Amino acid sequence: MFGDLSGMMNKLKEAQQKVEETKTRLNSVLVDETSADKKIKITLTANREIKAIAIDESLLADKEELEDYLIIYLNKAIQKASIINETEMAIAAKAGMPNIPGMDMFK
Repeated sequence: MFGDLSGMMNKLKEAQQKVEETKTRLNSVLVDETSADKKIKITLTANREIKAIAIDESLLADKEELEDYLIIYLNKAIQKASIINETEMAIAAKAGMPNIPGMDMFK
């Protein structure tokens, strides 16, 4: 019914390996988000790990403004990183999936 079951299992193992390799590679893909006025810069990996936050000294005088900047620009950076992560992971998963009739969920 499904053809070569061991061949499919090997393909699934390959898919899992590709996903793991992609996760590792995404640790080195950096995503930057900088405010228009350059007062804050956030750097994350595509796996959404914060690597750096640079804050202009003028923001240190106003706690609420700093908090607002952090919330806005962390969320923007996380959104960018998430898009990259989800796209790359879908490609890795699709590349290694066996061709099972009726299971073409990655179109």
